[in-house]
Amino acid sequence: MLEKAGHTCDLNYNWTENEIINNIHLYDGIVIRSRIKITKEIIDRAVNLKFIARAGAGMENIDVAYAEKKGIKCLHAPEGNKDAVGEHTIAMLLSLFNNLNRADKEVRQGKWIREENRGVELMGKIVGIIGYGNMGSAFAERLKGFGVKILVYDKYKKGFGNDFIIETTLEHIFEEADVFSLHTPLTEETNYLINDSFINSFKKNIYIINTARGKCLNTADLVSNIKSGKVLGACLDVLEYEMTSFENLDKANLPEAFQYLIQSDKVILSPHIAGWTKESNEKIARVLAEKIINLK
Repeated sequence: MLEKAGHTCDLNYNWTENEIINNIHLYDGIVIRSRIKITKEIIDRAVNLKFIARAGAGMENIDVAYAEKKGIKCLHAPEGNKDAVGEHTIAMLLSLFNNLNRADKEVRQGKWIREENRGVELMGKIVGIIGYGNMGSAFAERLKGFGVKILVYDKYKKGFGNDFIIETTLEHIFEEADVFSLHTPLTEETNYLINDSFINSFKKNIYIINTARGKCLNTADLVSNIKSGKVLGACLDVLEYEMTSFENLDKANLPEAFQYLIQSDKVILSPHIAGWTKESNEKIARVLAEKIINLK
C-alpha cells in the first residue's frame, strides 16, 4: 500500500539499536512492532523523521512525549486488532467458567469427571471494565448478547454510555462487579494498577481478566488472593515477566508466583496472542498504512 502510494520502503527487521541510530537520519518515517524501543537518542538522530508508526496497539516502547515535542507524529493501529482481542477475552472467560481446559485434559487421559467440572454461567453476571477504547469497547460489544450487566469506567472519557453499557465510577464497579476486565495501556499510572489493595476493594469475590499489559497486574498479589479465595479465577493473556519484545518470557526471573499460575486450574493463560489472529495481522497493516498515507 505504501509503495503504491509513492513511498519507498526498506525492510530492516533485524537491525540492532546501533544500526537504527546510525541510519535513522536517512528516513522520513519508521514502522516498528515491539522489539524496537524508540528512545530520545534515536529521536535526536532522526533529523528528517516525520512519523513513528507502531504496528499494534501499545505505545510504551516509544518516547511519545519527546517525539511529539520534536514535531514527529506517533501512530498506532488498535483498530486493527480490537476484534481479535474482544473475541479472545470472551473465549478465555468462557473457558474458565466452564472448566474447559481441565476437562479437555481429563478426557484425553481417559477420565470422565462431570460433577467436579460443573460450570458457571455468564448469564446474569455483572462485568466491570476499565478502559473504553478500542479493546474495552470491542469486549463490551461481544458481551452484550450474554445477558450480563456491563459497567464501564474510563478516567479519560465521558459520555460514552449507550443502550448496553453503563458508564460509571470505579467505586460502583468495586461495589457490584462479579467479573473485572482491564483494557488500558501501560503507563506510570497503570503500572501495577491491579494489586492487593485494588483486588480487595471489590465487595464480592471476583474473576479477573488481563489482556492489556502484564505489568498492569502484580502477579504475586494476584496469587495470594487466589489462594485466599478473594479471586475466584483469572484469565491472563499477558504476564509481567514478558521480555520487551513480548516474544518470550524472562526465563531467568520466573518467581514462585508464576509457578503457582501454571499449576492452577483457576487460571487460564495464553502467550500474548489476544490480538494475534490471521485477520488482525492484515488489518493492523492496512490501518497503519492508511494513517501514514493520510498524514498531513
